[in-house]
Amino acid sequence: MFSSLALFIGGRFSRAKQRNKMVSFISLSSTLGIAVGVAVIIIGLSAMNGFERELKNRVLSVVAHGEFEGVHEAIVPWQRVVEQAEKHPDIVAAAPYVRFTALAEKGQHLKAIEVRGVDPLQETRVSSLSQYIDAKAWQEFQPGKQQVIIGKGVADVLGVKVGDYITLMIPSAGSATKVQSPKRVRVKVAGLLTLNGQIDHNLALIPLADAQQYKKMGNSVTGVSVKVNDVLNALQIVREAGNTLNVYVYIRSWQQKYGFLYRDIQLVRTIMYLVMVLVIGVASFNIVSTLMMAVKDRAPEIAILRTMGAKDSLIKQIFVWQGVFSGVLGSVVGSVLGVLVAYNLTGLIRGLETLIGHQFLSGDIYFVDFLPSQVNVADVVLVSSTAIILSLLATWYPASRASQLNPASVLSSK
Repeated sequence: MFSSLALFIGGRFSRAKQRNKMVSFISLSSTLGIAVGVAVIIIGLSAMNGFERELKNRVLSVVAHGEFEGVHEAIVPWQRVVEQAEKHPDIVAAAPYVRFTALAEKGQHLKAIEVRGVDPLQETRVSSLSQYIDAKAWQEFQPGKQQVIIGKGVADVLGVKVGDYITLMIPSAGSATKVQSPKRVRVKVAGLLTLNGQIDHNLALIPLADAQQYKKMGNSVTGVSVKVNDVLNALQIVREAGNTLNVYVYIRSWQQKYGFLYRDIQLVRTIMYLVMVLVIGVASFNIVSTLMMAVKDRAPEIAILRTMGAKDSLIKQIFVWQGVFSGVLGSVVGSVLGVLVAYNLTGLIRGLETLIGHQFLSGDIYFVDFLPSQVNVADVVLVSSTAIILSLLATWYPASRASQLNPASVLSSK
């Protein structure tokens, strides 16, 4: 009975016009502060979710989860290494590759790139590169045709498009005391790799057999790449599989090259949670000020309720509800605003970039050239719940002070 009565009176107090305009202003500012804090935190967390999604679905889908690379010489026969690696229960597939650095040339334009020789059929088993390349170009990507697939960023630097020819200058292996001129190979751009990120600006693909021919490797390969079923535990899995091989190899995982990205995302997420508590906590302090002034403003009503037999618990509940109303309203408004902005964050940032003529994320520096966003319901619930809980805690002291008012002294002074 008292709970429903406290809710009713607290709602009336919240909706009623305050005698003191300052109380109304502080009450509104506290609600707006909570709403803005909740919205900003939801947008920030959604951006972190978006970066994590792009890292997993875009970057980790096209780079090798792990690699076995020959220490002193190329791996031969690599078929045996592939068979041994795939025996590990946590390795999904393995595929050979040839890797070397080359200089791409088109007219006056030069670009240093990483050239990776792959077998299209086997590469599809360990990565999703084909999803970011034109399907026809990938199907016709066969050895003996002098073809190359380059990243869109590389193509933009060289000023080429599909069908154009470029020259690859490949370093020649020789004596340490002699300098040899690089081998020049003219190849046709068969397709573009479009990932919208850093990989686009430094990667080129050629058929495995062509790469072996250019580097005079015979049937050997630089290494074997693997795909694992637990990406976050790739290093441990690759080490376990590497210990079973009959050849001496370097063991690498994606965490050595891109692990800092995942760690940075998790660190920023943790900082965002800390900021969430601080920002919403500061906004909730306004509720304390609002209720303290409301207690003074509503002192006659409190005194009348006390003379009618209202207990201390009822008075406390009235002002607790009044504070919670501000927290709930701010939380709901902030959540709706934050979710709406987060769902359209990528488009809004692109529009802002177009308006000011500046791109915030450059594809040749970051692994994506746009600001991704993914709304997580659990984050929205957590932020909203935190705002409501902190608002509830902020009401405790003012509500206790309200219950301690002396009706006689209040009414006698009126």
